[in-house]
Amino acid sequence: MENTTPLAAPEHDGEDLHILTDMTQLKVFVALIILTIITVTASVKYPGPIGVGVALIVTPLKASLILMYFMHLKFERPVFVIMFLVAITILAVVMGLTVVDYQFR
Repeated sequence: MENTTPLAAPEHDGEDLHILTDMTQLKVFVALIILTIITVTASVKYPGPIGVGVALIVTPLKASLILMYFMHLKFERPVFVIMFLVAITILAVVMGLTVVDYQFR
């Protein structure tokens, strides 16, 4: 008799499931909170170029933590990581060209 319960785990072709432990999720959450506090503090205490500079440094760190752990990009095959990096590169080029176009109008 076949197991047809709706709670049965799906088959994954022998791939290891990458389930994050609660401690790992807590560490990433705390790191994100600390980085957010750094960004907000810098923007309040040093408005202007310094606050923006800190935000430009801290924001990619936060984004990489979210991508690696909460979106599980750290555990994916390299082809998915390459596809993501290509998409981000294309986005950066288009945004860069837009900024250059805006500056020289």
